[in-house]
Amino acid sequence: MKVDVEMGGGSPKLLERKQAVYRNLDERYEIHGETYKGQQYSHIYFTRLHYMRNLLYSLVPKWKPNLPVNTVLGLEEEKECIIVGTIYKHMKLKPSILDEYSKERSKVPLAKPHNFVHPDDHLILEDESGRVKLAGSLLDPSAFVTGIVVAVHGKETSEGKFFVLDMLEAGLPPQIDQPPSSTEDKYVVFVSGLSIGSSTFNPLQFQLLVDHITGHLGDENEQTFASQIVHFIIAGNSVQILQGLLNGQTIAPRDQSTLTEPIKELDILLNQLAAAMPVDIMPGPSDPANFSLPQQPLNRCLFPGASAYNTFISCTNPHQFELDDIQFLGTSGQNIDDLFKYSEAKNKLEFMERTLRWRHLVPTAPNTLGCYPFTDKDPFLVESCPHVYFVGNQDKYETTLLQGSDNQSVRLICIPKFCETGVAVMLNLRNLECHSLSFSTGLNV
Repeated sequence: MKVDVEMGGGSPKLLERKQAVYRNLDERYEIHGETYKGQQYSHIYFTRLHYMRNLLYSLVPKWKPNLPVNTVLGLEEEKECIIVGTIYKHMKLKPSILDEYSKERSKVPLAKPHNFVHPDDHLILEDESGRVKLAGSLLDPSAFVTGIVVAVHGKETSEGKFFVLDMLEAGLPPQIDQPPSSTEDKYVVFVSGLSIGSSTFNPLQFQLLVDHITGHLGDENEQTFASQIVHFIIAGNSVQILQGLLNGQTIAPRDQSTLTEPIKELDILLNQLAAAMPVDIMPGPSDPANFSLPQQPLNRCLFPGASAYNTFISCTNPHQFELDDIQFLGTSGQNIDDLFKYSEAKNKLEFMERTLRWRHLVPTAPNTLGCYPFTDKDPFLVESCPHVYFVGNQDKYETTLLQGSDNQSVRLICIPKFCETGVAVMLNLRNLECHSLSFSTGLNV
């Protein structure tokens, strides 16, 4: 792959685009031939509890070496012990289907808060034997969601509650050692929320990004910099199709172009990118893909132009891959957006950190976030700590370097919606430092 650089007063110089060894690790999120046969979501919870309980049992001897481990059914009043189970969060404001029905029947719609946390929320811990309400001030219900597996130290009270004295989370999973630091810079570009077809999409803004990273804009230094970009990641919500056209009715001929135009325009842009560098595209909630997680790759037939290149890769959401032995894990943002609805944190980066410490990418699935009813696995368990963890379609760009107790180091990245912010994110594979790229087409008068 070449980037043309025009040298002033001389002949054109060809810069070789740098390469990175890429390995796709999406197999665990792919659904091959499975069919829905009425299976229940309890299988996922059983699988999750079994895996996490074995993990927590291995940590308990170092945490509380002299305490017995009981089941919920085996609790004895006022006897200190440890129990391991799945948290269920009872929420006063959690939406129900009856509320949705009343909204349709009522002339005045019910107010819909952006966050459903309430001071009266409380936590329940359950295993196969039973469930018990957690008491005490140690656990703040606003920081937890349904679906997390934890170990708690405490004792049963005369009221039948479990008074919590201490709690143990699984913590960051083990991490493969980061490869020795390279001497050359290689960059990965992240973008999300293009929303082609929406009223906020600015085609010129994204074309500026495409031209910049493919080496068609800027002076010699900027074009040299562009040649160091080895991969481009699109993290969901690439197109936005009017919901009125997706009501299950036959589409009128005059509306068919409205439906297909955003995808055609996306293909044109992807064509330019794939001609210059490897491109990974992930589906998001507004894209033409299945709604439930894990979302399957966007059909390559949607992109006849870009699909002609072997550099174009349609991926799952979540998406897991390696670049030069650097481990990447990311989503299009549904997992973090759902945590934002049902719990509280100071920022989105804290939600991301919690999912790693809980060792589960989507803890609220299937309770409040749709997912496929797997019967023999929970693909969202985080068994190995990534070096880079990213989420798309956030309100603003944020990043931090998370350090674990066993020398884990994770670069957390919130990728903003490009159609609203004009911001893309660049990550240097050499040192995992990242910065934002901002594009604006406004005129200052």
